[in-house]
Amino acid sequence: MKILLVNKYHYVKGGSETYHFGLAKLLEEHGNEVIYFAMQDEKNYDCAQAKYFSKNVDFNKSMSPFEKLTAGMHALYSFDAKKKIEQLIEAEKPDIVHINLVHRHITLSILKAIQKYNIPVVFTAHDLNCVCPTHTMLCGDKVCDRCVAEHSYKPALEQKCVKNSALQTYLAVIEAKNYERMKMYDKIDFYICPSDFYRKQFVKSGITKNPVVHWGNFLPVGTEYKLCSNAKDYFLFFGRLSVEKGLMSLVKAYHKGNFKNKLYLVGDGPLREELENYVKENNLTEKVIFTGFQSGDALKKYVEEAKCVILPSEWYENGPYSILEAIALGKPAIVSNNGGLPEIVDEGKTGFICEPNNPDSLCACLEKMNNLTEDEYLAMSKAALEKARENCDCEKYYEKLMNCYKDLIKAKGGKKI
Repeated sequence: MKILLVNKYHYVKGGSETYHFGLAKLLEEHGNEVIYFAMQDEKNYDCAQAKYFSKNVDFNKSMSPFEKLTAGMHALYSFDAKKKIEQLIEAEKPDIVHINLVHRHITLSILKAIQKYNIPVVFTAHDLNCVCPTHTMLCGDKVCDRCVAEHSYKPALEQKCVKNSALQTYLAVIEAKNYERMKMYDKIDFYICPSDFYRKQFVKSGITKNPVVHWGNFLPVGTEYKLCSNAKDYFLFFGRLSVEKGLMSLVKAYHKGNFKNKLYLVGDGPLREELENYVKENNLTEKVIFTGFQSGDALKKYVEEAKCVILPSEWYENGPYSILEAIALGKPAIVSNNGGLPEIVDEGKTGFICEPNNPDSLCACLEKMNNLTEDEYLAMSKAALEKARENCDCEKYYEKLMNCYKDLIKAKGGKKI
């Protein structure tokens, strides 16, 4: 089978790309042919289909008023992406298209081109862009589900949800209304949500009549599931240092508990300076360790040697790979009761669950982790590992996905694989 994978970035930028390239490898391991469509970028991996990639749009760079207008129009509907993917389809003739991140860069304009060739489309929802103008269900630094609950984008406009900008929020709402008017989401045949929480948001929003299922993220081909015998006595967060990850709550909880264990913050991001200032002001510089960005074997070593991994997110996480990778190494986890996180961690069995935005609750979880006996900690580690084996197995995921692909192709009247 020939599968066209679509994602705005053709290099690893975050969890969605971990899934995207992991899926490509999984499909190829089983003898399928994978081709790609993405956005042009100097950081892209080499790719035979690069000549078809759509032009790059960087919404974060400084722009003139005309450039801002052009970029805003592109975010609503990319004629360039539509044209380029049509050329790719003509040349490669894929059996199915599997979409990941596309909003505001590639855009859903590509669905018009795909529909022309009667090719089935599968969409994996890595964020909430389909149902929320901010794509995070955050208004400022607080979670908000008013647009989904009220079936209206009026709350977004009232609250200026997108970067506290009336103009940017207005453009995001126009994008959403435009897709609604064109019934774009009904042009996607099958939706995969890595968390049941996300599935419920999609269903509640009513954006599509087509199937929306919850399939937890898989771990890549070759993942080693093992208990680590070299654990040290430190707490670990790894990922982007940003406000929605609940890191200020974490350092406050750590400070409150006066723990002897060190706290490692592995990663980088916009909140780092504020975190470092708090640590310095509260005389924690010897105990809270900032490592900067880490990857590969260096990152794996931090995870292997941690006592537990912490993700106290204050937004609706989906199915974060940071926790999945940790439990595959038998690491207990402490997470917030937000989004898909409590679906991954079983309270008291594979870790502990705290209330979001609540340093006291998080501090209590850290204390419970420290108070486990050696036997209790080992039992929790084994339970975490078994959960990863059961829920993250790539072969089980492949079987479900191929059955889905075949059913969709058959329903469209395509060739039987």
